[in-house]
This record gives sequence, structure tokens and C-alpha cells, in this order.
Amino acid sequence: MKKFLSIFLAAALGAAVLTGCGGNTGSAPAPQGGGAAPSAAGEKTHLKFMGWGNDAEVATFQAMIDQFEEKYPDVEVEYIVVPNSDFDTKLQNMIAAGDQPDVFYCSVDWVMKYAATGNLLDLTSYVDNNEIFEADNIWSNALDIYRYDGASLGNGPIYALPKDVSAFAVVYNKDLFKAAGITPPTEEDPWDWNDYREAAVKLTSGDVYGTGMYSLESAVWSNGADWLDKDLSKVAFTDPKFTEALQYVADLRCKDHAAPTSAEEASLSSYDRFMQGKLGMMGVGSWSTADLWSCEFDWDVMDWPVSPSTGDKAVWFGSAGLAVSPSSKNAGAACDLAAFLAFNEDAQRTSYTTGMSVPTLKDMAYGEYSAMDKGPANKNGFLNVLADYGRLATQSRTFNQEWWSEFNSGIDAVYDGEMTAQEYCDSMAAPVQQLLDKSIEQQKALNQ
Repeated sequence: MKKFLSIFLAAALGAAVLTGCGGNTGSAPAPQGGGAAPSAAGEKTHLKFMGWGNDAEVATFQAMIDQFEEKYPDVEVEYIVVPNSDFDTKLQNMIAAGDQPDVFYCSVDWVMKYAATGNLLDLTSYVDNNEIFEADNIWSNALDIYRYDGASLGNGPIYALPKDVSAFAVVYNKDLFKAAGITPPTEEDPWDWNDYREAAVKLTSGDVYGTGMYSLESAVWSNGADWLDKDLSKVAFTDPKFTEALQYVADLRCKDHAAPTSAEEASLSSYDRFMQGKLGMMGVGSWSTADLWSCEFDWDVMDWPVSPSTGDKAVWFGSAGLAVSPSSKNAGAACDLAAFLAFNEDAQRTSYTTGMSVPTLKDMAYGEYSAMDKGPANKNGFLNVLADYGRLATQSRTFNQEWWSEFNSGIDAVYDGEMTAQEYCDSMAAPVQQLLDKSIEQQKALNQ
């Protein structure tokens, strides 16, 4: 029955068939310690690992794989790189052909469908009993987002390990701040929205803009609102607290003219504008650290402002998971590979020193990473997101994200001042609810 439902779901989504294993996935086997034994005399255990990434990420992961093979000489890893845009379809086709990779990237947005169709190995017992890492030393939210109990993320078995943790902070041009006489906020004296807005306007001059588009997630969540209700079953974005936050974000562009217009953004992104020294502040992910090292001006990161209404701050954090196939013939070695890439000290050192990520190990993050002489100087700007106020995106907590795409389909009308936030949200409530209902029904169908 589950196999039929997975086929039905795939057809409904317009995607390739997920064959699944039928029933629930099994738990990971006991860790092998030194990896799986060779399959025969003189032969090595062969693992297929599939991921995506730009040249820098691929090079970093290849170096980490080399470190794994050095520590586990009886295991060889075949590294398959697939473009991000094609990855989900490629993975589903490999599953259908009975050729699922032993270890593979799994976006948090895909965990529900792949777990429900039996295509993810339950890693809970491995996390609790392994020789590579201690779960207490891992950012708890980075593990919890890969838990799924059949109803919601954040609870139940663990179906992937975080290949990285991506914190999203505010980066600012220190040279522009100094020229404008602006003192950046501190943890003890944070900015609120009004402070940020005042600075953005003050920084805007000539061909320099004060800010890129402000994170809507940060504004909405810090103001005590969300896109959906707490049960993720009803739209909630018509709430005045939500529309106030959306209007604040839009006004930075359409009223204050402190952010590039839609047309300007299309011709030169805020990211490129910042790298050229022509943007004062913007949201930036920790994955951009290596790029920022090449800036010809001083920069640093800071926490997101608090809402003046609540005094709270919030923003999203991201991650892609490392999942293991339940059909792997070498599941023990596959679990070791996933854990090594996610948590081994040498591998994590390779990752953060190349500017790819913040360490997944808390002691390393607060220790040698924080002491590193390369920027940002205020590394707590990233670490506070992971330790304190970062949240998993609302759309990642639903079975599919079609409702999210629909909500955003015309939002430039608000950002460009053609509609008010309240008008737009009221107009989108019904169509978004229809797609959310569809997502809920698909999830129920696979879990019956």
C-alpha cells in the first residue's frame, strides 16, 4: 500500500517515482568502529556518496573524503556531484532503479517524503552509540530538524546528520559605517527595527544603498507572527503583526529608498553590490565567509535587530543533511562516512578554515573557530543564531512548499509599493490555504 501511495504522491507532485522500501525504515546497525570490513580479501568496501555544490564546496568535501579514506583505509568512496537543481529528480530516479547512493545530501525540505516512503535509514541508534562524535557537543537544533515522527519535524527518529549548519546574520561595511558616523550595535545594546532603518537611510547616498532587502523571516518572527498557525494547518499571515512586519521590510525599499529596487536588484544583486563596497548592510549566510575574505574593505557581522513591539529577535538557520540509504549493503561504513563528514574534528577544521561553514561541534565553534584571526571579528554574530534565536523556516516544516511559492509569487507588488502588505496578504489567503490543504492531504496519505 505504501509503495502505491508513494507512486501516487510522486505523480501528484510531477516528480519521478519514489519506490521506497515499504514500511518504516530500520535503525542503523551498531557502528563499525574502523568502518566495515573488506568484502573479500584484497577488496575494499565501496561507498557511493552523492552531493551538490560549487567548485569550492566540492573541493572541500573531496578533501574531507580523503581524510576519511585515510582513517578508514578499507573503505573507498565514489563521490558523485549533481547540480542542486537536478538533485532531487536524480535521487528519485536512482531509487527507482535500485541504485540509491549509500550516503547522500538530503535537504530538510525532503525529509518527510523520503522518510515516509522508506528511503532514509533511521540513524537514532547510531547517534546514541558511535565512536566519532558526542551528540551533546552538536548544536541541538541541527540534529532536531532531521527528526520526523510521521506528523512533524523536530520529534521522533533522526533521519539525517547535518552536513553543515548555516547561520544567517547581518553583515555590514565598517568603512561605510565609520564614514557615516554610525556605531554598530552590540549584544548588550542591540538595535531595533527603527535603529536599523535610521542607519540604512543615513548610509544611502549616490550609488550606495544602505541595505539589501531585510529578512522577512526575521521581521515576522521577531514581531510574534508567522505564516501559518502553530498546527501548520491554517494561514496566519493576515494577522496585523505579520503585515506590520512585511510593511516594514517593504518600506525600506519603496518609502525610504534605502534598498535597491526590483529592477536594480535584477541587474546587480545586493550581494554583488555589497562585495563592491556599494551597500551598507544585508543578510548573509555563514557559507559566504570565504567570499567576504576577499573584500577590499573592513566588514563584520552583527545580530538581527529586535522588534520594537516585542523586544525579541529571530531569523532562520539552514542546513542540508547527510542521509544513509536503508538498502546500503555497507550501512555501518555508510553511517561512519556521514558522521565523519558531519562531525569529525579534522573534517570540520577543513571546512571552517576554508570559509565553508561554522563548525557543527560546539566546543570547536567557541574555541579555535572563535579565536581564528580571519573575519568576522564578531563570530558570535553567527554563533548566536545557532545557539539562541535561529529557527527552521516555516515552509520546511510542511510536507511540500507549493503554498510558500504561491505566497511569494507576487510579493514584489508590496516591495515596490503597488499594494499594501495587508492588501496583499488578504488577497493571498485563499489560494495559499488551498495549496496548504493539499500538502496536508499528501502527508496524511503517505502515513496511513
